[in-house]
Amino acid sequence: MRRVRVGRHDVGVSEVLPSYWHLAAERQHVYHARLRGEPGPWTDDAVLLKYRFTNAYRAADRVSQDLIRVAYEGPQDPENLVMRVLLFRFFNKPSTWDSLESRFGQITTSTFDVDAYSKVLDAKIASGDRVYSAAYIVPPPPFGAARKHRNHLLLIEHMMRSGVAAQVEHAGTLRQVFETILAFPSLGPFLSYQLAIDLNYTSVIDFDENDFVVPGPGARSGIAKCFPQLNGVSAEDVIRWMVDTQQVQFDQEGIEFDDLFGRSLTLIDCQNLFCETDKYARVMHPNVRGVGNRNRIKQQFAPKGPPTRPFFPPKWGINQRVSDRSSALATPT
Repeated sequence: MRRVRVGRHDVGVSEVLPSYWHLAAERQHVYHARLRGEPGPWTDDAVLLKYRFTNAYRAADRVSQDLIRVAYEGPQDPENLVMRVLLFRFFNKPSTWDSLESRFGQITTSTFDVDAYSKVLDAKIASGDRVYSAAYIVPPPPFGAARKHRNHLLLIEHMMRSGVAAQVEHAGTLRQVFETILAFPSLGPFLSYQLAIDLNYTSVIDFDENDFVVPGPGARSGIAKCFPQLNGVSAEDVIRWMVDTQQVQFDQEGIEFDDLFGRSLTLIDCQNLFCETDKYARVMHPNVRGVGNRNRIKQQFAPKGPPTRPFFPPKWGINQRVSDRSSALATPT
């Protein structure tokens, strides 16, 4: 077994680790090829052709793109921004947001009303539509309502009345943002971290994404497949090592990585890539064990038409490069 040095420890690595970097690079190649308007197939990798994988960069994923636009298209005060992020991400389904917006106009704290919003979602469910995405499973908070969606609306109301916006605005670190969210019911460590990253896309806070990471269950399984002998090294330290050594490892593997318009992979991206590698290895390395008993990939890949021109938090300073390289793409309306 090959060994590498992570901090002060020697850890054993498996044949899955090169697949991690291959997946990151090939998924990013597909992303850029689609942005350039090239016809498919965009890869020779049979697994990527058949199954759905998220982008190498979390912020480039379709639903994250929708959330970033939602954040920047409305009022920019902390109360409105935090409320919009919570409302969007608890349901994580753009069509749910669209239904509310078509009924109430621009979603703001002044239009937010638990009863009125619940009625819109009740009608949507009655017509056979789903109001939640399957990507995140947000446990129903204990507010006593019969319907899950009403409990989530009540949670938003509770969080806003508890001063969450001011707490986020005045947090000194990304970890403090995470801890603020974690204090509310039904929001466990992984979801609280994801929401902290979402809020960090907005103009309310501006922390380095490499400040803090919380590995999710899928990432821990992917880490176990890549590093079967960790010798006491934490999952957090492994993810940070991946960020710190990414260019060295790409060079070692002979991989040319086309990054996100000059932005390197950060902790949240490498965390997500471990989750995607866990899935990828179920097909490419079926005999390598991770955490749990999942042995197949559920979602098939089906492109949903040409991508729109991506939009990233303006504070990242990459949107002009996006425009220069994807001028043929439509801007979302």
